[in-house]
Amino acid sequence: MQTLLQHSKKTFLLAYPVVLSQLGHILVGVADSAMVGQLGAAPLAAVSLGNSLFSIVLVMGIGLSFGLTPLVAAADGRKDVAENGRLLRHGNVLLTGAGLVLCGLLWFAVPGLHFLRQPEAVVALTIPYLRVLLFSLIPLMAFQALRQFAEGLSFTRQAMYISVSANLVNILGNWLLINGHWGLPALGLYGAGLSTLFSRILMALGMAVYIFYSRRFAPYRQHQHWSRFSGPVFREILRLGIPISLQMVFEISAFSVAALMVGWLGTYELAAHQIAISLAAVTYMMASGISTAATIRVGNQWGLRNGPELRGVGLSAFVMVILFMASMAAVFILGRDVLTSLYTPDRQVVDIAVQLLIIAAFFQLSDGVQVVALGALRGMSDVRVPTLITLLAYWVIGLPVGYVLGMGLDLGVSGIWYGLLTGLTVAAILLTLRFYRISRTIFATPGRPAPRPQESAIPAP
Repeated sequence: MQTLLQHSKKTFLLAYPVVLSQLGHILVGVADSAMVGQLGAAPLAAVSLGNSLFSIVLVMGIGLSFGLTPLVAAADGRKDVAENGRLLRHGNVLLTGAGLVLCGLLWFAVPGLHFLRQPEAVVALTIPYLRVLLFSLIPLMAFQALRQFAEGLSFTRQAMYISVSANLVNILGNWLLINGHWGLPALGLYGAGLSTLFSRILMALGMAVYIFYSRRFAPYRQHQHWSRFSGPVFREILRLGIPISLQMVFEISAFSVAALMVGWLGTYELAAHQIAISLAAVTYMMASGISTAATIRVGNQWGLRNGPELRGVGLSAFVMVILFMASMAAVFILGRDVLTSLYTPDRQVVDIAVQLLIIAAFFQLSDGVQVVALGALRGMSDVRVPTLITLLAYWVIGLPVGYVLGMGLDLGVSGIWYGLLTGLTVAAILLTLRFYRISRTIFATPGRPAPRPQESAIPAP
């Protein structure tokens, strides 16, 4: 059996490219916020409002794509090349199609912004931004289909390189289009949306070239019979992908509803919320990278029915995320003034954001632990009970607590954030207990065969 240090090293080597790739998604919003923030509080608030709605649809798609990873990892553990070839083909069609559907849903949802009691000046800026941003869902989902397949095989670096390159393109595009440079028109917030769309098209093209032309994936391409599709394979991806998508939607929609409640308090509060949440999202995506590495490595051991190694993989991921998130909490507390001032020169916004960043520092550990626990459970194909846990933590506990503290007890935006802290802490505790229980019992019987992916071998709660 490998030591904790050996497990941690292997998890780290898988995680750091995933971390940088995950950051690629969130840094698009961070770059937009930081560069648009120089235009004033109203455009920054519009980015916050737009991203709150867009993020819900985005995580629906990303969560669906995460259903592919544990299936690929388990098949890879069994050395089943034909099965992974089928997963590559079906994943491409299913997830790209999902991108088209999500794009259409968001298009028809955008006018609903007028009914959310947000400042009309902010809504007027948000709508054209979202109208162009929503088209980026199609290339992004095509990218995700290929990325999750590669990561399930433990090939994580190419997605990292592509994401980092696309973010550099996005930053350049923002510089060119927001204020107008090199003879281009100054498009403001709309220009930021155009830049994001273009960068995500490049991401999809780059990942397609890698998967369909690299020798590394030649064995899987031999099983690309595009005229043959199987309903059970689609259903298997959806069986895992839909609950994972719901897990992510329950969490991100809670944060989006929190942003709407903050919007009731005013433009300055909403702008400050956007600053603090974008910084917290960076550390979350880093923890999410560790979570994905846990899914891959736990999935491998799940396919090999190796209980002791599976538990060792999970423990190493928990230790890594706790150490990392504790260090980020210290950075938030010690550097809160500098970090928030990077976004806007408006002192009133910065003063509110500083208070929120202190609260964000306290929920770093809870946020990291809950996302790693979810990743480890996904590796064991355990998705239904964790979905119910996230619903309970964020919607039954977190949001009501935030509303009572923020609106009922007049704690304002800080009270809403205390509710988010409560929800994350409840999720972290319950999901960790879930992993501990299952990892201790699932292979408790010597010689017990590994459960087939389509069978539910997870003990009832």
